[in-house]
Amino acid sequence: MQHEINRRLVIVVRADPVICGHSGEARNLAEVALTRGFDDVRIVTWPLDVLEESGLPLKPLDTVMPYSPGITVERPGPVGGYKIPDGRFLAGMVGRLVELFTDGVPTVCLSLYLHPHTTAVSQAMRVARSTGLPVNVTTIAEAVGSDITDVVRSAVDHGEFGAAAAVLSDYLGQDHCVAVSKYTKRVIVESAAELDAMYGTSFAAQCEERVGISYPAIDTSAYLSLDEAETDRVLASRGLERGRYVLYLSRLQKAKGVDDLIRGFAASEACRTQQLVIAGRGPDLEHFRTVAGRTEAASRIHFLQDVGDEEKPHLMAACSSYVLPSKPAPEFTETFGIALVEKMLAGGGPVITCDTGGILEAVGDTAVVVPSGDANAITVALNACAGGLDDADREWWESRAREYGMQFDRARVFDNLFTNLTGEVPPQLIANGRRVRV
Repeated sequence: MQHEINRRLVIVVRADPVICGHSGEARNLAEVALTRGFDDVRIVTWPLDVLEESGLPLKPLDTVMPYSPGITVERPGPVGGYKIPDGRFLAGMVGRLVELFTDGVPTVCLSLYLHPHTTAVSQAMRVARSTGLPVNVTTIAEAVGSDITDVVRSAVDHGEFGAAAAVLSDYLGQDHCVAVSKYTKRVIVESAAELDAMYGTSFAAQCEERVGISYPAIDTSAYLSLDEAETDRVLASRGLERGRYVLYLSRLQKAKGVDDLIRGFAASEACRTQQLVIAGRGPDLEHFRTVAGRTEAASRIHFLQDVGDEEKPHLMAACSSYVLPSKPAPEFTETFGIALVEKMLAGGGPVITCDTGGILEAVGDTAVVVPSGDANAITVALNACAGGLDDADREWWESRAREYGMQFDRARVFDNLFTNLTGEVPPQLIANGRRVRV
């Protein structure tokens, strides 16, 4: 006998194995949903072969941790043949969402990344309502950053009114709109205001009024109270020693400032006996290899492309410092900094980063902040963090960072998100005029 579903959460996102903090956020929200009254949780995402062909940085499949029972990952296939060069997979996603929206189950649908995921939800909701079948769905759209700083911002800059209007209209067409940081909301409103000034639209006021803030949800338990023996094992397998290496762990693209880190590390006197571990995948890997190979520190700089979710906290916890010198770029600006918070929770040496985008919302006053694009400033910070801190100093940095990072615990973020929709505790949602307890 098939289990009767009482309520469902659907998350539409670029999910694992994509290397992206928001694929992890989707996982974390899904896991919490199982403890908050949802008995069916679906993550609707893209087929693996499409992700592999896209050029997105991906984790090795054997390093991706399984989801809990009750969470189903769906990867709808394409609709249509070769005569439809684009949109076949989006059509498949929309079709599956229509099926989920019209089966009578009270549903909450959360989309991360406005384009194409919120676009897909908007189309699916229109189709679902047109069927005449019962639709009991509450929609939440979360602007995570690059969908604004890249898609909308680029459309505004190039005078592409229709593209920008489509994204903003779909966003505002959802029942609830949130952004992952105050910085992200500011960019949304500013971009909308420019569009309004150019074309006489009225998006900015709506965005200012309707967009709330929901910081990324992080599984804090994965970074707290780590097994020391397991940390030692991980380090030994990588040929590393506690406190004897500087760590970068994030996507490998120029906007992340990895080239500045390499040059800053190579010039640091305090790091002469340290290694630099650059962990991650991305489009600029070979560029960074070239930069590293031209420095005197080349033999002490190591690139790791196979770090999995279970290994990551241990590498973070044992480094002398963690450096993410992200800088603003047309194609990408750090709108929060999930990896920074993960490092803060894991412990270890201080975080060194920059005041870029929404980074300061992620780290508060618990990190060493240097100017973006300044390799010399990174050198100075590394000299202080890798060579000038005693045990008491490190403990001070570590405890403050961990305490600050706890506000992003996935259960707290989930409850805040759903509570803020109605202002009630325990959290509730309103679906089609009926109150649905979460």
